[in-house]
Amino acid sequence: MDVLIIPMLELLRTILQLYIWVFIASVVLSWLISFQIVNTHNRVVVVIGEALYRLTEPMLAPLRRIIPGVSGFDFSPMVAIFILVFMQNVVSRLILKFMGVA
Repeated sequence: MDVLIIPMLELLRTILQLYIWVFIASVVLSWLISFQIVNTHNRVVVVIGEALYRLTEPMLAPLRRIIPGVSGFDFSPMVAIFILVFMQNVVSRLILKFMGVA
């Protein structure tokens, strides 16, 4: 059974790590747009921004209902990253448990 569970948990941990990077990329792109470093009339920027929005919004929308913005600053991506890191740590502990280390 461990032959299937450990690789599945490793895959889940990798997906969580990639999702954290998606959130970071989304925040960086929003800052670049806010400071007018990148042009929103550029089609590539629009496509990347839309993809990042579609990937992050399902997790951010419920958080934004709970966590209000403060002076125009949105804390929901930071909270989402904390949640994802927590989930990643839980998966890592499960991997160690199934390996018999912890």
